[in-house]
Amino acid sequence: MMPSSPTLLAGINLEDVLKVLRPLSWGAADILRAYARGEQPPHGFPKALSVDNGGEGPVSAADLAVNQWLLDGLKQSFPTAGWTLLSEETAKAQLIEGQPLAAEWLWILDPLDGTKDFLQGTGEYAVHLALVHQQRPVLGVVLVPEREELWIGVVGSGTWCENRSGERAPVRFSARAITNELILVASRSHRDQRLEQLITALELGDSKAVGSVGCKVATILRGETDLYISLSGKSAPKDWDMAAPEAVLLAAGGAFTHADGAELTYNTGDVRQAGCLIASHGKTHAALCEKATRAMGLIDPGFQV
Repeated sequence: MMPSSPTLLAGINLEDVLKVLRPLSWGAADILRAYARGEQPPHGFPKALSVDNGGEGPVSAADLAVNQWLLDGLKQSFPTAGWTLLSEETAKAQLIEGQPLAAEWLWILDPLDGTKDFLQGTGEYAVHLALVHQQRPVLGVVLVPEREELWIGVVGSGTWCENRSGERAPVRFSARAITNELILVASRSHRDQRLEQLITALELGDSKAVGSVGCKVATILRGETDLYISLSGKSAPKDWDMAAPEAVLLAAGGAFTHADGAELTYNTGDVRQAGCLIASHGKTHAALCEKATRAMGLIDPGFQV
């Protein structure tokens, strides 16, 4: 059960934040769905022009619109809050390499995670929004517009899924707890030979390909899959890819760590979430991490998991 109204920071309690986040989230869903369909978006945002016509394409327009909608909404609703707002869209202007933001409380936003899926029409794109306190997430929102799902996780209190009517559905982790029965949710892209070798070494059961990280974690929360692995190579996911998905999974009682068991940390001065990261329903997490660490020692000696 959710506590009555815990204080997040001075003068602001959880229920006040959730009352703001709900309409902002559904507004973001409406904006993204309009851009995905080539329709006129709501809330005064311009219709996307094709890049061929010299305008912003649908992804750029959607990114920017949702970014503005959510950041402006939080600023207007909590004008004196002692938190900082960071998004994928503002990061270049805000961040200096190697220097964390001077923020004890930090919102981290990815206005559109799953760009390829957004363009390809799979529906597997999401909005990620997390509130981080001293480098660890305390609140996460993963919005899956095409499924009309709003996952909300409060670390220490629980995770649930809301629809537009405010009806809640609980997390339903699968009962699978034997490694060779576990179902992996994997990327459609971002797969290299090392990852394929690692998956083989783990000797899992079935696998399912899904787009956005938020959509992947949602499949674990629904019990459709059991684990997700991120293995960085030439590139690595960023804070905004992982903070909200970790928050909702962690709040639900799952686990999201490096293969050596180390926690993910945010706002460290390096936004890359490099290494071998494993997200799971938690039932066999320690064993998976141990097996993955041993396997990576053979697959890529010296790789920092």
